[in-house]
Amino acid sequence: GLVLDRGRERIVVVAHPHGGMEIEEIAQREPEAILREVVEPAVGMQAFQARELAFGLGLAPAQVNQTVAVILGAYRAFRELDATMVEINPLVVTADAQVLALDVKMSFDDNAMFRRPNVAELRDHAQEDPREAEAAQHGLNYVALDGDIGCIINGAGLAMATMDMIKHAGGAPADFLDIGGGASPDRVAAAFRLVLSDRKVRAILVNVFAGINRCDWVAQGVVQAVREVRVSVPLVVRLAGTNVAQGRRILQDSGLPIIPADTLAEAAEKVVAARIHTAQPV
Repeated sequence: GLVLDRGRERIVVVAHPHGGMEIEEIAQREPEAILREVVEPAVGMQAFQARELAFGLGLAPAQVNQTVAVILGAYRAFRELDATMVEINPLVVTADAQVLALDVKMSFDDNAMFRRPNVAELRDHAQEDPREAEAAQHGLNYVALDGDIGCIINGAGLAMATMDMIKHAGGAPADFLDIGGGASPDRVAAAFRLVLSDRKVRAILVNVFAGINRCDWVAQGVVQAVREVRVSVPLVVRLAGTNVAQGRRILQDSGLPIIPADTLAEAAEKVVAARIHTAQPV
């Protein structure tokens, strides 16, 4: 299989003689048996690297050339289709000494699908979490988790830090939801609907750092969204950045039961406390 090694910033080809097994399982039991070839981006996958993998798999000389063609073809597909993974499992030798890929799985870079319409049209939303599919339609990054505290954050890094602080305060996040830089009222409302579609959610934390945006715009969006969506669980909002004083005033003057917080640690503690006093959903 071919994977993107983000640490090395290289494509890495990994192989093992035993097909039909998960590579993670093999890595734990016999890591020394895994074959690896690192592809230099300046020159791409070379035929000699594919041959080394083929010989390492214990194939007969007559089958090496076929295997080289398969590996190089998989590499071209990886590069030309903006893939993040190409997995051939199993690769078999038939009774008449032919090399065949019986099953292939591919993952693609979502950010590159705008230039790969032939790949994008194959997307099967029935195989995805319907909430994640809906999030994509609104330009949101949403991943469902196992906790009961809904998170609405702008920026992936801030979202990760927020989830860490929730765990540190004794809670568990119900989702990773990044609303991005343009926190418009419509996008914020869509985010609230997504979070509340999870029946496990017992409290929501909104944590927004306004850089490109302004806190007063974000606060207006939150107030409008809360009124439209009718949030029925405790809501903690922490704002920071441009026009933060105006944003906090808008939340205070809204008359809505919004719990304000000045710092991330305070926000995490308040949302965990609010969730403890919320009835467990049936």
